[in-house]
Amino acid sequence: MEFNFLIRFLACMLLIASILFMPFGVSMILALAGMVYFSLFFEAVLAFFLSDLLYGVAEGKYFGIYFTLLSILFLIIVELLKKRLKFYP
Repeated sequence: MEFNFLIRFLACMLLIASILFMPFGVSMILALAGMVYFSLFFEAVLAFFLSDLLYGVAEGKYFGIYFTLLSILFLIIVELLKKRLKFYP
């Protein structure tokens, strides 16, 4: 249990560092990997909210938090798919 928490914490820190210092595509791949590997990886939603706050374009459509809404939708889809796959508990 404690080891899984440590891995999740390190994955969250890596995701935040990738949001700040790496191209956006790398951050998307890391967030997808975290969503698939961990159950309910809300850290990805928070990281994309940070990304929208830092780099998002202020526009009226989607309140300027486009990638946050997209990550919430993607998290729901991934969690529903994990329940249907045989090798996930």
